[in-house]
Amino acid sequence: ATFGKIVILVNNAGMVCESPVQDMTSEMWNKMINIDLSSAFLTTRSVAPHMISRKSGRIINITYQTAQIGTLNMSHYAAAKAVVIGFAKSIALELGQYGITANCVAPSPTEAELFDSVSGNFKNNKKAYLALPHFAKVEEVAASAVFLAADPDGNAYTGQTLGPNSENVMFS
Repeated sequence: ATFGKIVILVNNAGMVCESPVQDMTSEMWNKMINIDLSSAFLTTRSVAPHMISRKSGRIINITYQTAQIGTLNMSHYAAAKAVVIGFAKSIALELGQYGITANCVAPSPTEAELFDSVSGNFKNNKKAYLALPHFAKVEEVAASAVFLAADPDGNAYTGQTLGPNSENVMFS
């Protein structure tokens, strides 16, 4: 109502909850899936009719590099983010005919409020694999989202995952 139209949706919900799979409760699993996966579905479903009627739009999902390589003690997080990538590829196929693109940004660990809540052990393990001498900065990740959101009337990127990534994922 305030802006008159929905042009860009950025799904950026996330939470941190570390647990080895053998200790993970169903509640932990379900909460992660609801926050990191179901929220992307629900918001996309809500905005899709508006974008379809305009015959244009950009849907950008913030995932994480663990969706592609896995991680210790957060299998539920990696699983949810991996499914978001598959979801984006599928909606790119479904909504492309209406001029709507759907993509993901999958950064390595990023210095953000959510990352502050992960354990020092997790951060130290990740630091061992950094190709660059620092964790990603929010501005570095945001640049990928801005790129994907650019030019609402023409952008050939759809169904893709960009990885602003300082981690050498080959050795993770």
